Amino acid sequence: METNEPVRVGVIGTSWYADGMHIAGLKSHPHARVKAICGRNRDRAEVIAGKYDIPKVFTDYKKMIAEGGLDAVVIATPEDLHYEMTMVALEAGLHVLCEKALALTGREASVMYRRARDAGVKHMTPFTYRWFPCYRYLKQLVDDGYLGRLFAISIEYWSGHGRDVKMPWRFDGRRSNGALSDLGSHMVDLARWLAGDITEVSAALAACMERQREDGTSDEPANDSAVLALRFAGGATGSIALSAVSVEADRLQEQRVILRGADGTLECVYSMEGTDWSAGLARTPFEIRGAKAGDERFGTLVVPDSIWGTADRTNMFSGTYTESHGARGFIDAIVEGRPANPGFDAGYAAQLVIDAALESDRNHRWVCVAPAE
Repeated sequence: METNEPVRVGVIGTSWYADGMHIAGLKSHPHARVKAICGRNRDRAEVIAGKYDIPKVFTDYKKMIAEGGLDAVVIATPEDLHYEMTMVALEAGLHVLCEKALALTGREASVMYRRARDAGVKHMTPFTYRWFPCYRYLKQLVDDGYLGRLFAISIEYWSGHGRDVKMPWRFDGRRSNGALSDLGSHMVDLARWLAGDITEVSAALAACMERQREDGTSDEPANDSAVLALRFAGGATGSIALSAVSVEADRLQEQRVILRGADGTLECVYSMEGTDWSAGLARTPFEIRGAKAGDERFGTLVVPDSIWGTADRTNMFSGTYTESHGARGFIDAIVEGRPANPGFDAGYAAQLVIDAALESDRNHRWVCVAPAE
């Protein structure tokens, strides 16, 4: 049902990402009202509340959900907290945007998706790269038949954000599935979005950096690097290679996506060279190249204005504050009475692939991806 009423939102999480992406995106939307924020560190939560003029501050998310007077909640916390927080929010009848990876296991993700679906609320897993202009154009080219029948897809994601020897939650095996969740969930979703359902996985995971927790323990580190071989329902094969401990220097992060088909090849390369998060800049230069059967050379393909919309051409993240992307798209779905996209179903599907990859690495064999329930 469509509504003209403001959507009252509470945000759980006070990270730089919750600040600069989710809250900033919500504050840019004319129908969103950020009414409450919750964080373990009250001082940090108070700072963000002051920055964005958020009236209520909580340190207990259950109290925020019960007393915040909310219509929707954004969950931007470590993945081991997603299941419980989402279930409490759904029990209260709230619309829920929950960060990736949706859960720790496919079983948890299944329950979250089915509960949200049956409750009739809007639900979103914000796989950011679906909104990047370069990947939206790749998707359009694939859908328009540029490749013909798809043969193969290759995805690489290299980052150095995990080179610190400390063991934050992302690399703590008791709290996370490591880089496979942190980076891999994005790339699994991108692969599924571009090439279709993944049916089988063979994976090799590694913990390359020796890490230590604040209490001095170093047991159960999660992976910081992963390589996945994939089979798709449509007959294509693929691979995903990623690392959070790569030396990237001024590139910061780099991604390469190559799609090969009967009628052509497409490739996209982008890095975060020149990015200054403290100044709110994320220029992410990219290049898309393509060749059709019979071409002698690859040519550069320019993202059309219809895909950029009102976004800044020098900043692929800028659509978060101007277009129906991320948290803004979540609000649009609530206001317009339509499904949010991608929903928990996409988060659930990605989690099933992650489960299969974890099993494959443990048992050194190909694993079939469990069918969605």
